[in-house]
Amino acid sequence: MQEREDGELVKQVLAGDDAAYAVLVGRYRARVFSSASRYARNHAELEDLTQDIFIRIWKGLKTYRADAPFEHWLMTVTVRTCYDFLRKHRKRREREVLVEEMPSVSMAGDGMFSEDAPEERLRRQREAWEVVKMLMEKLNAKERLVITLMELEEKSVKETAQLTGWSESNVKVRAFRARKKMRAIFAAQQQEI
Repeated sequence: MQEREDGELVKQVLAGDDAAYAVLVGRYRARVFSSASRYARNHAELEDLTQDIFIRIWKGLKTYRADAPFEHWLMTVTVRTCYDFLRKHRKRREREVLVEEMPSVSMAGDGMFSEDAPEERLRRQREAWEVVKMLMEKLNAKERLVITLMELEEKSVKETAQLTGWSESNVKVRAFRARKKMRAIFAAQQQEI
């Protein structure tokens, strides 16, 4: 039902109805914002990246073919815009990590933390996220993209291939090499300590 509604909204936008585009933005803003938050390093970058994504979507609507769900097309544009963003901003390194941006780490049942020490668990989660962030910063844009999609967003190889436009074998190779590079960087860091 929503897929058909999306197609109708796209037709209305292409016919010049700006209100129809506002409906599409409202419908998918949270999803786009959530995906983009994995690539931006702070709130200002996230706002800029999200705006860039919706500008690209607006400009590219004429290329949308109704033979696939609109949401799939929209998320492909989102991922590719995020990839371009990573390439453009790869030199910039910001050290701030907001607690809201940290991925949730499940430590239940592993015996590492007791129930009465939530601040210790939060401290360890922050430390772990700092290590992951440092490792991600050492990757090039394509490596970071594949790790973000497959490990942080838990996309399958097939979904990652669809979103990036790479072949499934290319996704597997890139993911393997990126993980290997992260392990090597981590091992080198541990030897320095």
